[in-house]
Amino acid sequence: MTEGQVPSVNVLGGRLQSCSTAPMTGFWRDGCCNTGPADRGRHTVCAVVSAGFLAFSAERGNDLSTPRPEFGFAGLKPGDRWCLCVDRWAEALAAGIAPQVVLDATHEAALQTVKLADLRAHAVAARA
Repeated sequence: MTEGQVPSVNVLGGRLQSCSTAPMTGFWRDGCCNTGPADRGRHTVCAVVSAGFLAFSAERGNDLSTPRPEFGFAGLKPGDRWCLCVDRWAEALAAGIAPQVVLDATHEAALQTVKLADLRAHAVAARA
């Protein structure tokens, strides 16, 4: 755990699992949806992004699919796992375009904003 992070517990009460290392994700780029006071966006939801969600996010000013080599970011493609800001996931949920989530890799802090039942309704199995 990096200084300033809160304990790494997932929404199911277990140890927070890795979301993705290819592409490398997380506020601290540690592969996990860890959070803490420095993470103002609260990147706590491990999502499996879809083309529809990527378009939705770009329309709202956060283009996640365009490569940004100056930041070492290759851009996301459908099927990639990414630690999303919980407020963006909630906004997508309200619009009917919420991406699927990996519960074991979604930080319990997400539950301050969204309901576990909503996350469960969009859950996919963790990778083996």
